[in-house]
Amino acid sequence: MTAAALVTLCAAAQLKPEYMVKPQEPKSDFVVTANPDIPSSVTFCGEKVNFDRLDMADRLDRELTSLIYGHTSSLLCLKRANRYFPALSRILRDQGVPQDILYLACTESTMDPAAYSSASAAGTWQLLAATGRQYGLQVDDEVDERYDPELSTVAACKYLKAAYERYGNWATVAASYNAGMGRITSELSKQGENTSFDLYLNKETSRYVFRIIAFKLFMENPKKYGYRLKRSHLYQPVAYTTVSVSGAVDSWITWAKAHKITYAQLREANPWIRSSKLTNKNGKTYRVRIPVENELYRSKRKNTVFNANWVVD
Repeated sequence: MTAAALVTLCAAAQLKPEYMVKPQEPKSDFVVTANPDIPSSVTFCGEKVNFDRLDMADRLDRELTSLIYGHTSSLLCLKRANRYFPALSRILRDQGVPQDILYLACTESTMDPAAYSSASAAGTWQLLAATGRQYGLQVDDEVDERYDPELSTVAACKYLKAAYERYGNWATVAASYNAGMGRITSELSKQGENTSFDLYLNKETSRYVFRIIAFKLFMENPKKYGYRLKRSHLYQPVAYTTVSVSGAVDSWITWAKAHKITYAQLREANPWIRSSKLTNKNGKTYRVRIPVENELYRSKRKNTVFNANWVVD
């Protein structure tokens, strides 16, 4: 029987020949899980990174797969970024640092200003105390400016620009942020390579830059990876007024009440405050943020979105 005759016969019987029937997916009790596609190349900080090489593609696949299926931390990072990216993006621009470095902060802390590691790194940029002091931050029992998202961003930029002067390559700069410039410079020399992508390093540093690039892919288009957020889901930036404090503060609790906010709101707005008092023997001037009242209530403010690709409405 010819194919045409078979189609005619099946049509009369209201059937489809076998070769015209779309195969059905086998039934399963599990949710369908898709693997992310790995691009042939990605532009990072204005520099093209090629992923044709198998080891490069495998390393990015590992980090992107881990990121998009680590729903809790990835989702929280995305929501927090809407609050902090506007200010941090402006600082990077003013400091002459590429915007993709925002994804380095995502990798370090998932955009949690209160983050603290087992290695005693603190804040959005996970700075060690010595590094923070080296780049202009105060770090002590009463004041720790590593926890201030904006001040710590300026400090991180100073480090990153110093590293770029040394390496001239932003991916290698990023690797040095994790391992230290001394370690990366030594390994480049010993192994005779020009960039961190070609170095044999410890597992954490080997994964680090690929994790940053995975964050870039995810956060530039989370909808591609199945994330569906409304504007109201994103954490909103909070507007503040500022008060200059140049003397001692016997009690931040009393100070907060005098400025018509709670102590909890004061500490939330000024995470660099690490004690209930401020000795301030040197008479340093601190800019203390006071949240604008209407900004604290969902019903009294408008929802803003840093990146339109983050939302479906």
